[in-house]
Amino acid sequence: MTAAEPHAGSSFPLRPKAPYRLDLTVWALRRRARNEIDRWDDGYRRSLLVDDRVLDVHVVQEDGVEAPALRLEVACDGACSSHDIGQVWSQVVPLLGVSVGMGEFYAVAASDPRTAALAERFRGVRPPRFPSLFEAMVNAIANQQLSLEVGLTLLNRLTAAVGAGGRAFPVPEAVLEADPEVLRGLGFSARKAEYLRSVATAVTDGSLDEDELRGLDRAGATKLLTRIHGIGRWSAEYTLLRGLGRLDVFPGDDVGARNKLRRFLALDHDPDYREIGELLHPWWPFAGMLYFHLLLDGLAEQGAIDVG
Repeated sequence: MTAAEPHAGSSFPLRPKAPYRLDLTVWALRRRARNEIDRWDDGYRRSLLVDDRVLDVHVVQEDGVEAPALRLEVACDGACSSHDIGQVWSQVVPLLGVSVGMGEFYAVAASDPRTAALAERFRGVRPPRFPSLFEAMVNAIANQQLSLEVGLTLLNRLTAAVGAGGRAFPVPEAVLEADPEVLRGLGFSARKAEYLRSVATAVTDGSLDEDELRGLDRAGATKLLTRIHGIGRWSAEYTLLRGLGRLDVFPGDDVGARNKLRRFLALDHDPDYREIGELLHPWWPFAGMLYFHLLLDGLAEQGAIDVG
């Protein structure tokens, strides 16, 4: 059993399978301290939209990595209904990778001493996912050809300006209702403002069918996503990994990830997209988990996280 059944109330347990580390999982999600949407202080905090209500959630880890127990607290205006709790539950469980089994990944990682050491150092991290496909695509657009710090600043501003209550990530309809000049005033270029409206339209008019996307292989899913104006190969793969939890995907056009991979494998050259696919073959279908581990390794090098 990976988690308790949701029930009405403001606090209830989540019980992921061991090993699990909430702090590492959250940092794989938030990427930088500048992220004001996914926050970390005495636990994980985020504001989620449930119907037309903004509910603030707080998740803490009460027991350790090998016998993990989490507690999810939900702050509602008044009593939390069973519907509220169920909707929060359905977002938080994939968001924090609570139900993802890691046994097969650890078996694959153990086959190579390099990944075995990396997996041991960050033991317990789970693959996080954005609560919606739309949020994943907007994250990709915000970070296109910009530093992560700048991209996160744009996302913070977008949420404050058009998100529900100024703190829950915007829904597609809110982006479409926003004047393009408002988006530009937040720091988005005219082209990126156009891209935001494009992905919002694809979600709202049904031209992007998430169920169809889930049924496609990597190549087919990438092709479907890149039909949307503003979504190229990197953005598509970023969306598949962080929006759909496709752990077979390592965004090969990601410059930062490519540089980390080069150092990790001690290469004497920058691998191109095709070579990256070949180099990652031994870790299939968990190239995406290597991506998250290398991200955490970089954060640890910067002193942003304490591995313990």
